[in-house]
This record gives sequence, structure tokens and C-alpha cells, in this order.
Amino acid sequence: MFRRVLIANRGDVAVRVIRTCRDLGVETVAVYSTADSDSLHVRLADRAVHVGPAPARDSYLNVASIVAAATTTRCEAVHPGWGFLAENAAFARACEDNGLEFVGPTPESIELMGDKARAKQTVRAAGLPLVPGSDGMVTLAEARAIGQEIGYPLLLKASAGGGGRGMRLVAGEEELERAYGAAAAEAGAAFGYDGLYAEKALLDARHVEIQVVGDGNGRVLTLGERDCSIQRRHQKVIEEAPSPGVTPEIRQAMEDAARRACEAIRYRGTGTLEFLLADGRFHFIEMNTRLQVEHPVTEVLTGIDLVKAQLRVAAGEGLPATGSAALQGHALEVRLNAEDPARDFLPSPGVLERFRPPLGPGVRVDTHAYEGYRIPPYYDSLLAKVIVWAEDRPAAVARGLRALSELDVAGVATTRELAMEILRDGQFASGSYTTSYLRDAEARLPSLVAAEAAGAA
Repeated sequence: MFRRVLIANRGDVAVRVIRTCRDLGVETVAVYSTADSDSLHVRLADRAVHVGPAPARDSYLNVASIVAAATTTRCEAVHPGWGFLAENAAFARACEDNGLEFVGPTPESIELMGDKARAKQTVRAAGLPLVPGSDGMVTLAEARAIGQEIGYPLLLKASAGGGGRGMRLVAGEEELERAYGAAAAEAGAAFGYDGLYAEKALLDARHVEIQVVGDGNGRVLTLGERDCSIQRRHQKVIEEAPSPGVTPEIRQAMEDAARRACEAIRYRGTGTLEFLLADGRFHFIEMNTRLQVEHPVTEVLTGIDLVKAQLRVAAGEGLPATGSAALQGHALEVRLNAEDPARDFLPSPGVLERFRPPLGPGVRVDTHAYEGYRIPPYYDSLLAKVIVWAEDRPAAVARGLRALSELDVAGVATTRELAMEILRDGQFASGSYTTSYLRDAEARLPSLVAAEAAGAA
């Protein structure tokens, strides 16, 4: 195992990685921007290095500064977290060139899955069905031609990242130019690269993803699926596992397909293959070559620490298991964002006057927040993730409501009430929802009614 690891990220993922490193007896080095000097990850790490001013492009996206921080503190490895440089092949290669182990896939795998044309060819050869769309990055003119060929609605997506940033739903050709410009600008700001690809938007489908861990030598562990269909503006709001829309037969078929694709490229580290599921058929969308924000859902369902698995694979110690991990019970994750529903869910930076997470059986909270913490306006608005586990889905939903009711936050607006409204909603309780759920629920969920009114004003 490594002696010292640099965490090339911030917020709750940096805290998450630091804690597993401590469990393993591994020293940690944090990096931070000027805006994050009082962040929890800076306090928890054994050492911390300032890497630049508040804008991400000058700090968390600055490859030279982060590599220098790792080498000068004599780290052996770099953990990229998610977002920022996590799926940047040039960063992974820069780490390797400077004698640092990149805790993630090889640069070649990142490039392969980041190149949508090559990624589609690879998974098609492994027998995965695809969503109709471009074979790779597209210009505005090429996106217009694809829209005319396969029809609207169309989805524009950032080729260099995920998490809903750099993504726009285009209902018709008249919206394309504006949407393309906005998506490209957002992708450039978030990932340092503004390339986009286009695919048919399947609106009445479930968004289901398969978690994998590979050892880089052709062995792969699959860890079931997560349902990420509850989304707002392409940002996931609530995730759960197992998916209420996935039968054991479909799960097996999806895991087998994911395993074949990962074996074909000798995948190393954690990754997620994302699918759209409609009418009992699944279609490959993309592969995220990193740890996912929603990874705790899988951890509490399988008992496998995915960050520990990443570190052990990177250190050459192999997989925690092979085949398919056993799933037990039901898990939910609620993302708590510092956003104001009364202002159309605008980010709500400011000082956390009070922050008291819920406790009790089957409850886990991943966060970098604490009372007195000043939420900076420069980064994403994720404040915490409330994860619950119970023996079955109804019990997990009930536990989620209990946990959210105990969560005490003051000083900034949050999405807590929206999450509770969803968990109480009859359609969510039935499990028969798709990615259109929140759009269809706008008239009955008070937080969405308030947001619609704010947007109209």
C-alpha cells in the first residue's frame, strides 16, 4: 500500500478519500484554492498545499500546480476524486511521467472512453446496444445534421466530463444553436474542454448504471446497478439500489455486458457504465472512468469500500472479489444542495449557521460541511449526501424521511424539502418513474411549484 497520497480535489470527495486513507494508515496531502482555506478536507489531511486562487481553472484544474504539490510533498500516488481532472488523460499521464501512481484508469482507458466514437465501437464489439447519435464530438453544423437525421429531442453532452454539466436537452432545431453554445461554455468552464457529442434523447426511460472495478489484467468485479432517474436539469437528485425497474434477469444481462466491455479494454480501477432502460431493453450511453458521486449507495448495499478498492488496485494488490458482488437490502442517497427553490434553485452560498446531520441505524452522511463553514460561490452546490440503508425499499424510504426530518440546517437555503416531497410522493413510492419524473411532477411538488413561479418572475 502507498505511504502518502495526494487528493487532487475538494469538498466531500476529498473528505471521503482522506477517511479511507486513514483507515489504511496512509498519509494524505490536500490541495486547496484560496476560497477553500477553511474547508474540512484541509483540516483533516496530514498536510495541505495551496495551489491557486478561487477559479477552478487556476487551482483545481491546474495540472502543473497539482503535480508539483504531489512531487514536492513526496507523494507516491494521486487520487483525483470526481469532476475536475478525474477523467483527464493528460493529467493521468502527467502523474505517471512524474513517478506518481494515478489512482484510476490508465490514460489510454480514459482517452478511449472519452473518445465517444472509439468508446461506442468498443462497447458495440462487446455486444452492448447503443443510443442513436453521433460517433464522436460534433460541430454545431454536424449536430444540426444529426438532429435532422434521427429527430428531436436531442441531447448535447460534454465529452470531457459528466455530472450534468455541459449538457442540454434540445426540443427542436430552433433551440440548437443557443443550447450548443451554452453547453460548450459550461463544459469548458467545468472540465477545461468544450467538446460536445449528440444523441437521441429517450425521455421516457430509466437511467440505470452498473458499478465496476477492474484490476487492469482482465479481471472485473461488478457491483449491481443504481437507478439515477430522479434528475433535475440533468443533475441527479436521488439515487437508489437496487432499481425498482430492474428484474434479476435484466440485472444479470447488464452486468454481463459491463463485464465484457471492461474485460475487452483490461479496465483498471472503478468505473460506471451508464444505460437507458426502456421497455425491458437497455442502451449504453457512456462510461464514467472515475468514482461516482453516488458510490455510497453501492457501498452500503455490498459492504465493499470502493475507495479502498481503488487504492488497492492502484497499489497492485488486486480486487476485493471477482464476479458479481452480493446485494443485500435497499439503499437510497439524497443529494443535499445549497440551492434556493424560491429563486428557481439558484446556488445559495453563505455561512452555515447551523448544521446537524442525522444519526441512527442505517444512516450515513458524506459531507465537508460544518457549523460556521462559509460555502464559496465558485464550485458546485453539493453540501452533503444523506445515505440510508434498510432491509427493503419501503423501509429505506421511511428511513430516508426520518433522516431528512432530523437534518438541521440554517443559514443557507437547501433542497431538503424537495427531497422529502419526492420521498412522500405516490409515484416515487410506486417505483414506476422515469427520467421525466420531476418534469411531470412540477404541478404537485411544492418546491417545484415555487421554482416555476420564481422562474416565471
